Amino acid sequence: MGFFDKLKKGLEKTRKSFTEKIEQVVIGYAKIDDDLLDELEEALISADVGVKTSLHLMEEVRKGIKQKEINSPADLKPFLEGKISELLLAGSDESHMAVSGPTVLLVIGVNGVGKTTTIGKLGNYYKQQGKSVMLAAADTFRAAAIDQLEIWGQRADATVIRHEEGSDPAAVAFDAVKAAKARDIDVLIIDTAGRLHTKANLMEELKKINRVIQREIPEAPHETLLVLDATTGQNAINQADLFSKAAPISGVVLTKLDGTAKGGVVIGIKAELKMPVKWIGVGEGVDDLRPFDAADFAKALFSDK
Repeated sequence: MGFFDKLKKGLEKTRKSFTEKIEQVVIGYAKIDDDLLDELEEALISADVGVKTSLHLMEEVRKGIKQKEINSPADLKPFLEGKISELLLAGSDESHMAVSGPTVLLVIGVNGVGKTTTIGKLGNYYKQQGKSVMLAAADTFRAAAIDQLEIWGQRADATVIRHEEGSDPAAVAFDAVKAAKARDIDVLIIDTAGRLHTKANLMEELKKINRVIQREIPEAPHETLLVLDATTGQNAINQADLFSKAAPISGVVLTKLDGTAKGGVVIGIKAELKMPVKWIGVGEGVDDLRPFDAADFAKALFSDK
C-alpha cells in the first residue's frame, strides 16, 4: 500500500466527521438560506477545524454566494474543498537543511504525544534518504525515554548520544553537536523532555539547550519541531499556540492521524497559527511518518472513493 492510500485510509474517520457532515447538511436543503449556513458553520466547528478557521470559511462561503460562485447547496462542498486546499497550500512547508555540516533538528512537545517514537521514525526516514543520522537523548528526566531512544537508534542504525538519567539536558545537546560535527553526521535529532507551558523552568531549559547548540553551530537548530497528537483535536491547537510563545517553532509533526475523527485540526493549525505542518503520522509502522503534502491531504480528505 502506497503512502497516499495509507493517508486516505487513515483519514477515513476524519472524512466521516468532516466531509460527510457537510454533505448531510447540503442534502437537507433545496436552496441556500440562513438555516443552511448556520448548520454548515456548526458542522465545521464540530469537525475540529477551529472556531476562527470555521468563521473564516463561512465568510468565504458568503462571499461566494454574493459573487455567484455558489448558486445551489450542491456547489458548497466543491467550493469548500477549494478554499481548504488554498489554506493548506499557503506558504512554504519545506524543510530547512544545513548548507554544510550537520542539520540539527530539535524535537519538543508534551509527554504522551509520541515524541520519542517520532524521532526514531525521522531517523529512519533520513537513513533511507542515504544520510548519516545521530540521535541525542536530552530527555534526561525519564530513564525510559533514554532507553527507548537507544532502541530506535539500533533500528535506524544511528549513533545515540546519552548521559545518565538526571543529567543536564543542555550538556547532552552540547556533546551531541560536538560529536555530530566531528563525525561528519548529516542529521542530528535531539529529543527533549515533555514540557508543559506551566513549567517555566523547563521552558528556560529549552532556551539553554538552544544557546549551547548555537555556540557550536550559530544557525542551529535548523528546525524546531513540535510534536502534537491529532487525537486531542482542538487541544492540539491550544498546545501549539502556547509552545509558540516559548520557542521559535519551525513546524509541526502531527501523530496518530489514523483512527481519529479529528484530522481537521491540520487545517486549524495551518490557518489559525500560520504554523506549517511538516510531518504526519498515519500508523505505527516505521515508514508511517512522512513529510506532509498539502495537496495530497486535501485530496484524501475530500476523496469519495
